[in-house]
Amino acid sequence: MATTPSKSSAVSDRALRGGEGKPLLSIRDFKVEYRTGSGTTVQAVRGIDLDLFPGESLALVGESGCGKTTFGLGLLRLLPRLGHASGKVTFNRGDGTEIDVLGLDGRDLRQFRWRDAAMVFQGAMNAFNPVLKIRAHMHDTMRAHTKATKQEIEDRAGELLRLVRLEPSRVMDSYPHELSGGMRQRVLIAMSLLLEPEVLILDEPTTALDILTQRSVVDVLHEVRERLGFSMIFISHDLSLAAELADRVATMYAGRIIETGGVRDMFYKPRHPYTLGLIKAVPPIVGDLPDMESIPGGPPSLAALPKGCTFSPRCKYATEECKEADPPLFPITDEPGDYHEAACIHWKDVHLERRVPSEDLGTAS
Repeated sequence: MATTPSKSSAVSDRALRGGEGKPLLSIRDFKVEYRTGSGTTVQAVRGIDLDLFPGESLALVGESGCGKTTFGLGLLRLLPRLGHASGKVTFNRGDGTEIDVLGLDGRDLRQFRWRDAAMVFQGAMNAFNPVLKIRAHMHDTMRAHTKATKQEIEDRAGELLRLVRLEPSRVMDSYPHELSGGMRQRVLIAMSLLLEPEVLILDEPTTALDILTQRSVVDVLHEVRERLGFSMIFISHDLSLAAELADRVATMYAGRIIETGGVRDMFYKPRHPYTLGLIKAVPPIVGDLPDMESIPGGPPSLAALPKGCTFSPRCKYATEECKEADPPLFPITDEPGDYHEAACIHWKDVHLERRVPSEDLGTAS
């Protein structure tokens, strides 16, 4: 798959230039803790501030274990019993209603989870009941949230299955194991859209799929998003997927966001050493093949984070000053109107020496 970033949509261009309009999802000081023993906890998500705007596609990238999936589960209140989310998560409905997501319970929480925001889980096979046909999954989901008739459910399910390039007559009477991995993934996407949610969270939507099937799933997401206009948060360690689908990218490390910006800036002008390391570990699809580099070491234990900047033990730019405090997100001012932030006191020294494809993104950086 290509690693050339797509151009941002007009909606996201406005959002990146100062957040024009009200965010659809506003997240402030969001934390998730897990109980690990008697009176002990580990903070898996550490004080995230983030806005998601209407029609925007946000990619959350980083190594395994950095807290990406926990963040997504926490937003929808799907954490296991040992997990606890805190902070402020506000969902702004199109009718002007503000919803305090962390304050919901009972029926209100169930309605929010599918009607307002839905999630496509990692591992499509594990997301289905193996002894129920796809038709039963569709009907159970709709009946749990609406009073739709049998025919209305059939019509809605058929419409969405065709939208994700599946034939309803073939799929509806199949058990999950009778479908290929790519088909199951597309059925999950169709199911998540049954109630027309405004936010769709996708957790590693192409994991364990071959490259041709990945291509098909990416094309489907492009088409479905363009047709239905929902906002999207997709969680991935696949930078090529972020490049194809995102308007904005946020890099996550050790439970917090350490860099965020428009897809063009993040791929060609990263200002955090960790984001730079992720990009240099992936070969570009255009231009000369540069020397590939891996990030030394491994992610820190969330139960014993290093003092100061959590990335400093792996960072070639690190100084003694980096060990004093974990830096906040600093605004980057490469160009007027940039919406780009990086949690690094040495961000001015971080540069990616790679040419921007002129046919896609204009001049070289």
